[in-house]
Amino acid sequence: MTTGLFLLVLLLIAVIAPFTRKYLKNQAGWTYAIWPFAGFIYYLSLLPAINQGAVLTESFEWIPALGINFSFYVDGFSMLFSLLVLGIGTFILVYAGYYMRPYPMKGRFLGYLLLFMTAMQGIVVSGNLITMFVFWELTSISSYLLIGYYHEKPEARASALQALLITGFGGLALLGGFVLLAIPYGSYELSYILASPDIIKNSNLYLPAFILIAIGAFTKSAQFPFHFWLPGAMTAPSPVSAFLHSATMVKAGVFLLARLNPVLGGTEIWSYTLTIFGVTTMFVGAWISVTQTDLKKILAYTTVSALGTLVLLIGTGTEYAINAAIIFLLVHALYKGTLFMMAGNIEKKTGTRDIRELGGLFKYMPFAAIVMSMALVSMAGVPPMLGFLGKELIYEASVAAPRAYWFILSLGFMTNVILVFLSLRLAIDIFWGKEPAYAKKPAEPALPLVLGPFFLVLASFVLGLFPHAMANPLTSKAITAISPMHDAIVLKLWHGFNLVLALSALTLLSGYLIFRSRHTLLPSIDNVNIRYFRREFTRVFFNLLDGFLVFTKLTTKTLQHGYHRFYLMTLFVVASVLVWVMIWRADPIMLELNFSDMPLNLVAVVALIIAATFSAVVSNSRVVALISMGVIGFGITIIFIAYSGVDLAITMIMVETLLVILAMTVVYHLPKYQNFSSTGARMRDTLVATLVGAFFMVLVLQAGTSSLEMPISEYFKEASYSLAYGRNIVNVILVDFRALDTLGEITVISIAALGIYSMIKLSKK
Repeated sequence: MTTGLFLLVLLLIAVIAPFTRKYLKNQAGWTYAIWPFAGFIYYLSLLPAINQGAVLTESFEWIPALGINFSFYVDGFSMLFSLLVLGIGTFILVYAGYYMRPYPMKGRFLGYLLLFMTAMQGIVVSGNLITMFVFWELTSISSYLLIGYYHEKPEARASALQALLITGFGGLALLGGFVLLAIPYGSYELSYILASPDIIKNSNLYLPAFILIAIGAFTKSAQFPFHFWLPGAMTAPSPVSAFLHSATMVKAGVFLLARLNPVLGGTEIWSYTLTIFGVTTMFVGAWISVTQTDLKKILAYTTVSALGTLVLLIGTGTEYAINAAIIFLLVHALYKGTLFMMAGNIEKKTGTRDIRELGGLFKYMPFAAIVMSMALVSMAGVPPMLGFLGKELIYEASVAAPRAYWFILSLGFMTNVILVFLSLRLAIDIFWGKEPAYAKKPAEPALPLVLGPFFLVLASFVLGLFPHAMANPLTSKAITAISPMHDAIVLKLWHGFNLVLALSALTLLSGYLIFRSRHTLLPSIDNVNIRYFRREFTRVFFNLLDGFLVFTKLTTKTLQHGYHRFYLMTLFVVASVLVWVMIWRADPIMLELNFSDMPLNLVAVVALIIAATFSAVVSNSRVVALISMGVIGFGITIIFIAYSGVDLAITMIMVETLLVILAMTVVYHLPKYQNFSSTGARMRDTLVATLVGAFFMVLVLQAGTSSLEMPISEYFKEASYSLAYGRNIVNVILVDFRALDTLGEITVISIAALGIYSMIKLSKK
């Protein structure tokens, strides 16, 4: 099996899922999960080769003229992400197949979920920047469909639109960044770019390319101030939230920054930008989560905090920071996937996500309580869960940060204290707290609803217990792939007594003390948030959106006023000014006029054309003006005939004859001629006409005096028969070399004919 074939089949399953789900009934989730699970096993089988240093590549031609191919690049980093996307995705499909049974459009939902998985898997294995961008945008579209699944709810539609606009804006910026990044290399191939990282760093395009790529990554991975779309996406069903937050879309920006770290990283602008935005997002996400009462929103804001942590670590760029980033990436995917699926189970069994209305659930769902509590233990960073190793490495990276380490360490410490507090609050209050009066008696979730959470938390436990034997093989090549100058640190559960262990112990103690004082502290924190942070980013975003729509309406009303003469005048003026600028910058015109070679009869024709032009302009009679314009057209026809342009002359005769006849027909029905334009308007029209006419004249003179190394006529003489198999050069040019132009002309004539036919038919009625 190849990467391209796997993605193609996965996409095909996504397309047919809405039509086949009704035949599979309740086994749909299990059935659709078979192929992602097969992909997980396939990539897992490649792990030994990857750990030996192998890099797997594939390429299929797409637009070879532009160097754009469907290329795939699988190294240690994309391998780790593939295992997360497909492994967690397998459990999500099983979970979603059962969770969504009471809801409508289950097949369509599973199709969207598979499309989402295809898009994310495509991002992580892309070997071409444009290929990556295609899958990048596909994640935005599929997430829009998933977030807005409950389309009958206004908040779901608003959240889906918000996510689409923000990530779509970032996607456009990302495309610009990719184009700028590829210019110095002359290639979009990732393998070529990664092989020569210094080329872009020595280019003037580095800064704009980095800014645009950073915007794309920050919007997708919900970095401050774009963080608010992610908690808003909690209107989506729980399977979407679990997949969105654990291994897919929100990690795409982190993946991109890490993937391009060898190319764009190591500079001051890279380090300062990622550090500032990362540390801000880390703390803001954790702080806002403290006063939330919706279970999924609490988890969403902790995801925002985790994404900020990952960006901070990538920006720091030291050996410990890169190791911490990869380990924490794995840690977060495992515990957050578990927590969101369990949050969905709790909502389904109790009918609420408000933690103030939850409590005493251990006696109703003990197995679920143990699974979720273990995931919360990992989030708090308590051994022997893998989360403990992640927190230890983050503290190591903060202590060894090359700049502002006290600031980073302080905010990191407060963030981890909040996570410990939230872990205790969610575990103890929900499962062992005071039991409220539930509308329906809770019960243990069914097997498909706890299967995924159980295996994910089990993986976190096993990897934490045997880090060197289990976690190192998964992460070592991912670390060297995104930072070739650093090696993977040998992971150990016990590092002895040191500063980092003391910080971990102090974190746990502080989190516990805050939990004990939560009833006193939470109202005070809530008051601070109301006083200083009451302005919701979501409301600001939609206010800006409404203001933008008002602005566009006013602009449209001003520019699209309905007066066609002003539209034409604007086009003529802008076009003529641009051409005059180019003429001014071009070579000077050298005229060699020999009037003795001009036949006397053509001189008379030119004089007649000039006289007819003045007559058309100054005449107060429409009939005289039309006749004068006809004289101009037929005079030009005579000139074409004199210089052997017979085909053009025939066309001009037909056009001029029809134009005069049709115009005279219309004039017959018009009221008596009156002069409504002012003197100023006529002077303006004269100026515009002179400007346009003069630039056409100068342009023709410029073209006539330009010397070409080889006239294009020679090419047509040689290629007309050999390539187009035609002896009539003019016909070959029109039909073959200018086929699209001719097709456009035929289309215009066809539309005009249909319009005339319709008018004739309507007039008969």
